[in-house]
Amino acid sequence: MPQHIYLDHAATTPVRAEVLNAMTPFFGARFGNPSSVHRWGRDARTALDEARSRIAACLRAKPDEIVFTSGGTEGDNLAIIGPWRTRRALGRNAVVTSPTEHKAVLEVVHQVAREGGDERILAVDGNGIVTTDAVAQMIDAQVAVCSVMWINNEIGVVQDVPMIGAHAHGVGALMHTDAVQAFGKLPIDMTTLPVDLLSISGHKIGAPKGIGAMYIRRGTPFAPLFHGGSQDRGRRPGTENVAFAVGLAVAAELQLAERERECARLGSLRDALQRAILARVPDAVVHGVGATRAPHILNISVPGTDSESLLMALDLAGIAASGGSACQSGSVSPSHVLSAMGVSRSLAGAAVRLSVGALSTDEDISRVCEVFPALVEKARRLAGAA
Repeated sequence: MPQHIYLDHAATTPVRAEVLNAMTPFFGARFGNPSSVHRWGRDARTALDEARSRIAACLRAKPDEIVFTSGGTEGDNLAIIGPWRTRRALGRNAVVTSPTEHKAVLEVVHQVAREGGDERILAVDGNGIVTTDAVAQMIDAQVAVCSVMWINNEIGVVQDVPMIGAHAHGVGALMHTDAVQAFGKLPIDMTTLPVDLLSISGHKIGAPKGIGAMYIRRGTPFAPLFHGGSQDRGRRPGTENVAFAVGLAVAAELQLAERERECARLGSLRDALQRAILARVPDAVVHGVGATRAPHILNISVPGTDSESLLMALDLAGIAASGGSACQSGSVSPSHVLSAMGVSRSLAGAAVRLSVGALSTDEDISRVCEVFPALVEKARRLAGAA
């Protein structure tokens, strides 16, 4: 049996034991609806309010600025369409984003265009970084919301969100950032960050799938997408998922407490993996290497292979990786992120993402480095036979 090695932490992470333990009572005796006035409801409300306050503290925000969501996709949808619908009547009909965003942002911006909005796409350089010229040209007084992901989920490059947000604010636009990959990797302080809306997702940080949170700065105009209740001050109606909210709060606190130490460890593992692969497969190409990158993501193309063949070879060797965003699973098209960066179709079609995390060890990296050249040759044979 092959040794099982998980290198897909950017797609999802295992639920931490501390998180599961904190959640368990809310599947049993503490089952109340937080909107009920009896003791079970009051107990649930207290737990929910505490979770909200703890997440707010992690962001240096106020509790009433935190809205619980089902994850990053919902948060991105709310953060773009909600403010845009309130501001278009004021003459701000444009929404700005980059071509390397997660589909949860790009598809929302396309929906804005279908509803009569002005869709604007910022240019990026060869490392996937939004250019300052594009920011100056695209973000003007007609823009309602600008949305740029802080850490790219496919290649790990870090965008200059403070710079982009400052420019957006300078022309009266709102700023949103998808911080799903950034939370726990970068310091986040909403008292100084020029961002009005921010999305995070639980399953990227050791909480369950199906829970996330969105920061909405006080005073930010916002129209809810859902209707039917007063929960979350009417911004996201529906009975709250108390157990998962509690789990998200625990996971968020653990991420922040361990951030510096864990990021240093992950960066060391990622760098060792990158060096070894380039030494053993000299024609491999690392994407985004010319920019600041998050410590946990390595996106690399191997000429003569295709993503599917290489991922199959890795999987048969017991190594879990991905071709890019997990939300693009099953897609046969090259990564839209790499395409936007100007990477050739053949090279983009040969890319794999290896992402380290809590389960990753030195031994794992050594094992991957040991078998990678043989797996590349196998993938090249598979690709050649296709």
